[in-house]
Amino acid sequence: WYHGVEVRHDGVVEDVPAVHECPMKGTSCVKSYPVIEQHGAIFMWFGIDAKEPAKPLEFPEQLASEAWSSFLCQADWKVNHQYAIDNVMDPMHGSYLHCTSHSMAEGDRTAEMKHRSTEHGFVFEKEGQVGVNFDWVEYANTGASWLRLSIPYRKDFGPGGEFWIVGYATPIDANNTRVFFWRCRKVSGWQRNVWRFLYRNHLEKLHWDVLEQDRIILENLAPHARQQEFLYQHDVGLSRLRRLMKKEAEKQLKKIANLKSANRIELQEEAHG
Repeated sequence: WYHGVEVRHDGVVEDVPAVHECPMKGTSCVKSYPVIEQHGAIFMWFGIDAKEPAKPLEFPEQLASEAWSSFLCQADWKVNHQYAIDNVMDPMHGSYLHCTSHSMAEGDRTAEMKHRSTEHGFVFEKEGQVGVNFDWVEYANTGASWLRLSIPYRKDFGPGGEFWIVGYATPIDANNTRVFFWRCRKVSGWQRNVWRFLYRNHLEKLHWDVLEQDRIILENLAPHARQQEFLYQHDVGLSRLRRLMKKEAEKQLKKIANLKSANRIELQEEAHG
């Protein structure tokens, strides 16, 4: 932009109009990343090793199947991304923080919790209560980490039963996160049109009101709140996910260290060659 240099999507310099026959032309000067644009969002593979191919990206059924209709919403929260994940991994807070909302006013305010493993992660759920409130949440990693849950609609909120949420939390920096939520419903034909009309004209504001409650709570937590927390039985799912994320982070840090070591050896060999 500064000097009109034109760079292709793959990082190769297409043209340098300010210089006749510039040697930069045709060279790879900018790092590029594999990108998928789907469901109204852009998914980028960062990777650790530039030589490693991108992992396949698979979406949960609510996004992958045409039987579902969805709306994407995104918001920037002034919190570490781990706080946003902690919030979704806590089904019990729906009965308290969101108890006056359009979808979480019902159900028990006391519950026993359990977790069960899935092919790509695990489900953390209330025992003996399903389809009443925010009763369960699923974590999975299918090329990218996502969270999924379902919440019942009132009967006068259109066809299709409960609605589902598929969410991703993307760190911006240590204290800011961009959250992505697809609000999904399995509907077809005229019922799909009715729900989409209801969503845009009435339900969307109600959803944003709930999301705003989460944002206010998280952004007003005390500094370093995680170092002062007291976890109990309802936090089993949260604790398990933290362990998984820590294990993955340690694996990636080890891989980075190995790559740096290999690069140093390669440079030394070239210097002595």
